[in-house]
Amino acid sequence: MRQIVCLSHAPWRARPDRTQQLLTRLTGAQILFFEPAPRDGEPAPAQGRRTRAHITVYTLPGPLPGPQEHPLFRRRKLDRAADFVQRVMENHHVREPVLWCTAPVHAQFLDKLAYRGVVYDCHRFWDEEFSHWEGDLTRCSEVVFAASPGLVRRLAPFNDNIAPMPNGVNPLLFQQPGTSLPAPPAGPTVLGRVGAVTSQVDLDPLLYAARHRPGWTFLLMGRVTRPAAELLREQENIVLTGTVNPLDLPEHLYRCSILFDLVRLDRPASDVVPSRVFEYLATGRSIVTVVDPAVPDAIPELVRTAYDGPGFLRQCKAALGEDASLPRRRRELAARCSWTNRAAQVSEILEAAGLF
Repeated sequence: MRQIVCLSHAPWRARPDRTQQLLTRLTGAQILFFEPAPRDGEPAPAQGRRTRAHITVYTLPGPLPGPQEHPLFRRRKLDRAADFVQRVMENHHVREPVLWCTAPVHAQFLDKLAYRGVVYDCHRFWDEEFSHWEGDLTRCSEVVFAASPGLVRRLAPFNDNIAPMPNGVNPLLFQQPGTSLPAPPAGPTVLGRVGAVTSQVDLDPLLYAARHRPGWTFLLMGRVTRPAAELLREQENIVLTGTVNPLDLPEHLYRCSILFDLVRLDRPASDVVPSRVFEYLATGRSIVTVVDPAVPDAIPELVRTAYDGPGFLRQCKAALGEDASLPRRRRELAARCSWTNRAAQVSEILEAAGLF
């Protein structure tokens, strides 16, 4: 029986992230999924939750140590976490599994657990303070999956077996077989974005466009922190929906004529295409993203890019009169980038590396 122990950077969510999407489709493996400890004040989830027939979720007993912590406290925290993982592995009769790591901090487990091989799934650019751990984790991995060409270049000095593995989408959520896709709505222009809005998201392009187009509605679908909400409150045409149920998300996206994304201030040069953009592609709707000028267009022709407020507004105007063939081409690309196809590639690569 194939066995995987996953050390996840994020908790198991109702709206699946990249790690969940891939592992959910590796149905031929028994998977133990270890999520981070909850934040202070948050309730502790039940241990041993069977979220899928082949996946059991456990919560680490405490936060993992960071690179700036005193070595003594770091060792205590790490020993506690590693002992917990080892006990769970023993209870489930998991011996020498594939260790699936999703963050540089997991490099600390390499000398603490028994495993047959390591996979590092690098889904984002990490801060420089984690560079030492990331280098160690990449060097020790039999396979490294990288979510963008920039990440491939970043990790290439440490490992020759790096496989590009961009994010993906479940296109069936956005188009049921035998049904026609909704046409762009008539009437006032609605622009939508999915995802959390925090102080790390550059809101200036959005505010610029909202001020210059008061007749447009900007729909923000996701959690909004209090500081970000204070900035957005002055614009009546910016609507905050809060977190949207994943099953209701397609309906919300089809209300929009244009779907957009904004650059993160803490990752300005990142060339990782977020999963939300692949979801946008699955709808066929016009897409405008704000990116760092140093980042090349990841999906030219199908996704418009801008670098500031005036450029964002200009590209949104142009998107309203785009070529009629683009929606079909976007949906075709989304179908090729399905999470099912991504997981099949992962399985083939792990088999070729002798891990499966």
